[in-house]
Amino acid sequence: MEKDTFTFHSRLAFPAQEVFDWHMRPGAIERLTPAWTRIEVNRRARRLGEGSLIELTTRIGPFKQHRLLERLELQPGRRFCDIQLEGPYPYWKHDQRFIPQDSGGCRTEDRLDYLIPYGRAGMRLAGGKIRKNLELVFEYRQAILARDLETHRRIVEIAGRRFKVLVTGSSGMIGRALVNFLASGGHTVIRLVRSREPASEGALYWDPAAGVLSRAGLEGLDAVVHLAGENIAAGRWTKKRMARLIASRLDSTRLLGETLKKLAHPPEVFLCASACGYYGDRGAEILDEEGDPGEGFLAGLASQWEAAAASAGPPGIRVVNLRFGMVLSPSGGALAALLPLFRLGAGGRLGNGKQYVSWISMEDALHAMAQALVEKSLRGPVNLVSPGAVTNSEFAGTLAHVLKRPALLPAPAPALKIALGRMAEEMLLSGCRVRPAKLEAGGFKFAHPELEAALRFLLGR
Repeated sequence: MEKDTFTFHSRLAFPAQEVFDWHMRPGAIERLTPAWTRIEVNRRARRLGEGSLIELTTRIGPFKQHRLLERLELQPGRRFCDIQLEGPYPYWKHDQRFIPQDSGGCRTEDRLDYLIPYGRAGMRLAGGKIRKNLELVFEYRQAILARDLETHRRIVEIAGRRFKVLVTGSSGMIGRALVNFLASGGHTVIRLVRSREPASEGALYWDPAAGVLSRAGLEGLDAVVHLAGENIAAGRWTKKRMARLIASRLDSTRLLGETLKKLAHPPEVFLCASACGYYGDRGAEILDEEGDPGEGFLAGLASQWEAAAASAGPPGIRVVNLRFGMVLSPSGGALAALLPLFRLGAGGRLGNGKQYVSWISMEDALHAMAQALVEKSLRGPVNLVSPGAVTNSEFAGTLAHVLKRPALLPAPAPALKIALGRMAEEMLLSGCRVRPAKLEAGGFKFAHPELEAALRFLLGR
């Protein structure tokens, strides 16, 4: 049976060898795989080479579809192929070439040869959809690759080297994405994990509740990114749970700070998570980093966490409090929770919908953190939000529009309060209109300043 072929060409302002090397590193496959494809990387070599196996799983509703690829025909700096050994396609071969240009950059050529299951019937039913999906996937890959290469080059130009970064919270949505982003850029990443038998290289054990963290393996760090903390939205805020939410953040931050102080060569920068909940419920007031703290549990939690971070580490360490807004990703967080309802046409505003949502795309959040790693003028609180905050009604309407669904079923405030209690009042029915003043002053370029474009990129729409 005749194979179908898909090709994609692009030009990059980076040498072929540099682009090739990026593709060989851990995290590269994850970076190039859009979350909206629902493809997960289960297993791959730490550094990909000739004969390396790549195990993937695609989620289709409640089912999982297995794929196994092998990397072959590798020509260093110029070419490699990923060939399906097991999976849904009778034949699948992805040939990737990197062609040097006189300008110093390179031209990339991707060629996919594949057979669709069920022959001509499969081609008639799914051929057009598969080709359209491939176009969206490769446009996404091109955008990710070009921006990642630019950001990592800037880090090296400013710092004079690639970084060695300690990351906590690496199993969370933001932490996983950050580890892949840094590793694919050639930086050394050490993950602090709570398993006594780390499953992979580059992981060290710690137990913040018990005060356990060894200095072994932490010397020579350039930076620490502290994202660990119990999930705020994982259940009702009972008194015991609120105490755990506080302790999980403060205990871990203090332990890190005490350990860093004992290092012979401590890191230069400490990035610590916080949240725009610091500002409390402020209506339509436009807030920058100079804004006063608000009232409520979230505001108090953020204030305590930032105070603990400020005193962490040795004297002179640059501390940055990452005040995250709603980080948008279909792989987790608020957006992932909303998608099933909105896809069914059962979504709508929360309460009266007038509360503001300060949000940021996952990609902009990653690159903003990279800027905070090297930009010495960034210290203290930094708002990680897009410049395009919207009301909850606008958010619901835009998401429904992107998904081509109605947004006609609002969630009444009384029902949310009954179901979720105080968490509903502070997380769902309250909001703040936050501006990324420090990022803008530092020249940060948002890829997704507007909500609709961000959602279309993240959801493949």
